[in-house]
Amino acid sequence: MPGETENAVPEGPEPRTPDPATPDPGNEDAVLCQADGPVAVITINRPAARNAVNQAVATAMAAALDDLDTRPGIRVIVVTGAGGTFSAGMDLKAFLAGQDPAAGGRGFAGITHRPPAKPVIAAVEGYALAGGFEIALSCDLIVASHDAVFGLPEVTRGLAAAAGGLLRLPRRIPYHLAMEAALTGDRIPAPRLHQAGLINRLVPPGHALPAATALAHAISQNAPLALAATKQIIIQSPDWPAAEQFTRQNQLTTPVFTSADALEGATAFTEKRPPIWRGQ
Repeated sequence: MPGETENAVPEGPEPRTPDPATPDPGNEDAVLCQADGPVAVITINRPAARNAVNQAVATAMAAALDDLDTRPGIRVIVVTGAGGTFSAGMDLKAFLAGQDPAAGGRGFAGITHRPPAKPVIAAVEGYALAGGFEIALSCDLIVASHDAVFGLPEVTRGLAAAAGGLLRLPRRIPYHLAMEAALTGDRIPAPRLHQAGLINRLVPPGHALPAATALAHAISQNAPLALAATKQIIIQSPDWPAAEQFTRQNQLTTPVFTSADALEGATAFTEKRPPIWRGQ
């Protein structure tokens, strides 16, 4: 269970203590979603609680992802947190009050069990701990500030990182580093994870979201059918039997090669102009 992480590990600076005078936004504002052309930005908007995930966050996140996955004009999604923190994980107070931090059949925070089909980038400032780290691991790329901190401290609370942390982390970084992070619960600074290959872009503090949206816009210039098939193959192919890999890959790529967009891509190249994708 992805637990909330206040005082979990006395390593490095502690997350900011929520100001009791700062009201938590209403449920309708727990998650913000804005589109900038082909890029949508989803913001977990509970800065007073360090963007801890309660039922309102999970429900709103799942609804936003359901909507964005069906909108042809949106090609890339960026997930971030308000107030200089990505997410401190599950809101334990809300959990003890009976709230469910999973929603929409998508798992914790409305994303970890069933991420969107479209490419997703995590823009991480501050802390991405416990379930917050697992949200970032649900994304396809991670952009983080130099002073961002990651960790899976569930074992220090008698819990386990069951929202994908134990499944995804060993596939993304070296085995022994993943095992150390999971068994100790220690916090890991962003530069170390960048060196290990988990973080795509390491940027100055305050620049994670601009850098992530710039990366998203660069990706969004590519053909949507090709993007969707590429992501699906990269995610699913490690589980394919070796004898079936090319057969299964061809099932996904044949519609791409025979699409109108494939013809448009070749035509635009020969005419020395930007392609106009239709997703067909």
